[in-house]
Amino acid sequence: MNISVVIPLLNEEDSLKELYDWIAKVMQSNRFSYEIIFIDDGSTDKSWEIISNLSLKDVHVKGIHFFKNFGKSQALHAGFEKAQGDVVITMDADLQDSPDEIPELYHMISKEGLDLVSGWKKKRYDSVISKNLPSKLFNWAARKTSGVKLNDFNCGLKAYKKEVIKNIDVYGEMHRYIPVLAKNAGFTKISEKIVLHQARKYGVTKFGMDRFVHGFLDLITIWFLSRFGRRPMHLFGALGFIMFAIGFGFSVYLGVDKAFLNPAGRLITQRPQFYIALSTMIIGTQFFVAGFLGEIILRTKQDKKRYLIKDELNF
Repeated sequence: MNISVVIPLLNEEDSLKELYDWIAKVMQSNRFSYEIIFIDDGSTDKSWEIISNLSLKDVHVKGIHFFKNFGKSQALHAGFEKAQGDVVITMDADLQDSPDEIPELYHMISKEGLDLVSGWKKKRYDSVISKNLPSKLFNWAARKTSGVKLNDFNCGLKAYKKEVIKNIDVYGEMHRYIPVLAKNAGFTKISEKIVLHQARKYGVTKFGMDRFVHGFLDLITIWFLSRFGRRPMHLFGALGFIMFAIGFGFSVYLGVDKAFLNPAGRLITQRPQFYIALSTMIIGTQFFVAGFLGEIILRTKQDKKRYLIKDELNF
């Protein structure tokens, strides 16, 4: 199979039929073998009913229905697990991503040998204050922190080699950082393509300003995991050693001062250095314990399902 199109969605009943027709037209005109995987992330409208009807008419249409809203990352994870295409295309269901971009994205992966191609919505139709400026700041921070030189991490329109999506774990709200996850997994042939961004035709956006706050927190998380996720003791042990060494140094100073230099002076417990030494040694010990616990958890953790599937179609 040439292409799997993976589409996570939430309450997009107005756009689904039009999106399906558009994708099918592009696929058939290019003679691709394909599948379209819709992942309904707990919609409360008629989205699943529409997907069900489409799947009855066209075997290329497949569906996954979550019991409730688990989030876009979990929806993508479920779609990636089921995808069978040599190239996997992700796109949003709100018609802001153009299916006409699919052929070129496919050829960039299949012909040019790239691992991942990320869309870049260079010209946007979103609000400048609420989306464009925060998005530029977010993308700048992501580039500096991750080392992945992309202009638009948030773009839902991306293309992947099958091996990429089968070897990364998308969880939490990490869908923004799939290129970073891919890089950390060893897939370094990452590029981008300027894509058409269309104004939203139906409904309202599902993301508010809080997504940028969550995005920056996730960025810190992924930075930590990429550097210390497999060796937490290297970080916590180093911090623990530094704090313990500071405390031990103050303790030695207080002991020498009291025993030899100023035996008639104040009691050790009346000096501020005593509390600095006590606090830093306790904190250092806690860092060591955190490092040990991290190592134990890392070696004993078991994979746990992060979403529940209510129904599936055509799998």
